[in-house]
Amino acid sequence: MLDLHKRVLGDITLKEIIGAQPPAIPDTRDMLASELDVLLEELKHKNDKDVSRLLQEQKEAEGIVNSRPGAMALAQDKIRLFNEYSNKYTDVLSFMHAGQGGVSNNDDDLS
Repeated sequence: MLDLHKRVLGDITLKEIIGAQPPAIPDTRDMLASELDVLLEELKHKNDKDVSRLLQEQKEAEGIVNSRPGAMALAQDKIRLFNEYSNKYTDVLSFMHAGQGGVSNNDDDLS
C-alpha cells in the first residue's frame, strides 16, 4: 500500500503528485518550481554525506512515484512534471556528489 503522505520532493507529497488535486497547470508546476528553488538553496549548506543521502532518498521517491505509471486513474501530466523537476534536483545532487560542488538555481543551467 502506498503512503500518500510520503514526501517525494521537499515538502510535496505523493498525494499531491498522483491525486486529482491540485491541477497540474499552473498549481503543481508552480509548487514544484518553488520547492526546487528551496531545495537548491538548502544544498548550499549540505556536506557530501548529506548530499549522498538526499540523492538516495530522491531516487527512492522517483521509484515510488513511477511505480504505477500506467495506471489510468493517476494524473500522468503531474507525474511527468514531477519527473522533470526531480531530474533537475537529482542532476544537481549527482554533480555535487561527484565532487564538482556549486549550486545554481537557474533552470537554464539544469536543462
